[in-house]
Amino acid sequence: MHAPRRLVGSAFAAATLLTCAVAVPAEGACRPLPDRYVVSRAEGVLPEGIDVRPEGTLYVSSDGTGALYRGRVTSPQLRPFRADGATARGSSRGIHTDRTGRVFSVGKGRLTVHAPDGRLLDAVDAPDGPLGAADLNDLVVTPDAVYVTDWANPVVLRAPLDGGKVGALEPWADVRGAFPGFPDRYWLLNGIVADPTGHTLLVASNGTEAVWRIDTATREVSRLDLGDTFGADGMVLHGRDLYAVLNYGAPHGVYIARLDAQLSSGTVVHRMTGDRFDLPTTLARHDCRLYVVNSQNDEPPGTPPYTVTALDDPVCQANG
Repeated sequence: MHAPRRLVGSAFAAATLLTCAVAVPAEGACRPLPDRYVVSRAEGVLPEGIDVRPEGTLYVSSDGTGALYRGRVTSPQLRPFRADGATARGSSRGIHTDRTGRVFSVGKGRLTVHAPDGRLLDAVDAPDGPLGAADLNDLVVTPDAVYVTDWANPVVLRAPLDGGKVGALEPWADVRGAFPGFPDRYWLLNGIVADPTGHTLLVASNGTEAVWRIDTATREVSRLDLGDTFGADGMVLHGRDLYAVLNYGAPHGVYIARLDAQLSSGTVVHRMTGDRFDLPTTLARHDCRLYVVNSQNDEPPGTPPYTVTALDDPVCQANG
């Protein structure tokens, strides 16, 4: 996440989407779900990251204040989520939950882990990188580790998971060798996703306008071949479908690529752009719907309300 500041217009139509969601309990009936969620009406929030739990709990982070917000896919309004240690760092970007419901988030130089009730379970500081102080951007939780991207340094960091405890956050992969001669400071690492086994990572780099593939066994870095430049910000990997938000070097919106079995190449099969987005930074996928963060990060402090746009997943529609 954390896109370069660029000007973009915004407009939203008031409507609802009729969807049968797993999170909806009403005797299996369909209910209309909002097509827009209000994260906050307080000035300066600048939402950044998002995660939606299988049962429909929705979390959003604030780049502007560090606060975390929580809601349900059935309700259009989120509320502040008590998260001691997150607000204190002043900025929260990537946010994801694990299978137990723990809430992992990163911002500036710190990774925090909170219980579902908001209790701070772990706080891990990142060391300086080759270019200076860490500026953590996004994370992914695998079966044995947490991997974190650094916006200010061309490195991916790793913290081991041992019995649920988060270990030290240390530099793990320096990506500069994959693109010799590219200016170090402009790698601008953004979103990161992993396959279910944790054997393959995909890392977005706004600066190189590419997505990089890392083999976690060998730490070998190679470029994901999508047939064109692809400067993604936040991403979601669902099976072999890579969902990505683009806000730099391409019309702002959601792009979906179908990847090969090795997650080494693919083809963009869907593009969703237009004025329904206001500098989108990332997205989450839940029950055949996509939830896209409108950061307003191009014109801080932005203009309340700060929102998330929901839309149908065209992959689900195509598959019937």
